[in-house]
Amino acid sequence: MKLVASISQGLEKEGAKELVELGAQAVKASRRHILFEADMACLYRLHLRARLPFRFLREICRFPCHGPRQLYGGIQGAIDWENWLLPKKSFRVDVTGFGEGLSHSHYTALQVKNAIIDLQRERWGIRSSIDLINPDICFHLHLANNEAVLSVDGSNSSLHKRGYRPAVGIAPIKETLAAGLMRMTEWDGTCNLVDPLCGSGIFLIEAVSNLIGIASGKDRQFLFKNWPDFDISLWNKELKMAQEVKTLNRKLPKIIGCEVDELIANSAIENVKKSGLEDYIEIINCSFQEFQLPPGIGLLVCNPPYGKRIGYDQDLEALYRELGEFLKRNASSWNLWILSGNPTLTRYLKMRANKKFPLSNGGIDCRWLNYLIN
Repeated sequence: MKLVASISQGLEKEGAKELVELGAQAVKASRRHILFEADMACLYRLHLRARLPFRFLREICRFPCHGPRQLYGGIQGAIDWENWLLPKKSFRVDVTGFGEGLSHSHYTALQVKNAIIDLQRERWGIRSSIDLINPDICFHLHLANNEAVLSVDGSNSSLHKRGYRPAVGIAPIKETLAAGLMRMTEWDGTCNLVDPLCGSGIFLIEAVSNLIGIASGKDRQFLFKNWPDFDISLWNKELKMAQEVKTLNRKLPKIIGCEVDELIANSAIENVKKSGLEDYIEIINCSFQEFQLPPGIGLLVCNPPYGKRIGYDQDLEALYRELGEFLKRNASSWNLWILSGNPTLTRYLKMRANKKFPLSNGGIDCRWLNYLIN
């Protein structure tokens, strides 16, 4: 099958590596997407275990498209609709891209919907219902270069929703992005891991979940179960393997999150419990200035506010200055990774980054910065 993985900008290279590790073939990364090929077992495995992509689309057909009329006819003749969508099943249409006379996604989706419903009425006298929230099948149409590509989405919603974080903060980072950033640190569980501004605890949860093999999608419901070629035996085999957690033959070092806001710290503790990681991750309710790092060296990660969605730059200058002073005073020889969406503020750390990776966090241009603390 030809497939596309949607991924946060800046994580394409790491996402491609992850797909290859899980069995994908002919993997080719492009901006915010990864093109690849896979068999059905691999597709199930990716939905269950891949941590970086937030959507997988399976291509089912493509055809030339020079306007609404050709789109309408192309959709009706594209696939065996009796096989894919009987009237008893509900559906939704998502659209990306644009073409001749098809510049508005809502209008384009309406054309696709009408083509399908008109065909059903003509053939069976009844039609499928539209369900935007919980459809049986989610079709995705992409328009580009006078061509339409019709795909089906394996999931009803973004795969970043793991289920362990019911309440998010004011400016949350998505689980898929956090997983990708932690992968880039190359933390392997052999040294301490500390987040001095941990918020909901997402960096720590994603890092430990990956380390011990907790499958990101093990508790999700997937739309591919409604596809005509769904293979229950293959699915049960992949699900069983995904539910197996690694047995570590060593004790993990200290993994600690520090959060000054009591309400947020309590939410982080709940998130850790929902993830089943309370034996590995400790959340402490205090300011980083009061926090004492565990003995030895390790890795520090954090996503401090940038002044874009919360706070103001002048209110945050002191935070960055004090963070830099704390690290230089207490964390000599530790490694620091910090997500920065404001280079002006990052300068107040008074440290020089040795690695910089551009990426996007919720539409904000950011950098994933690495420092070796002297």
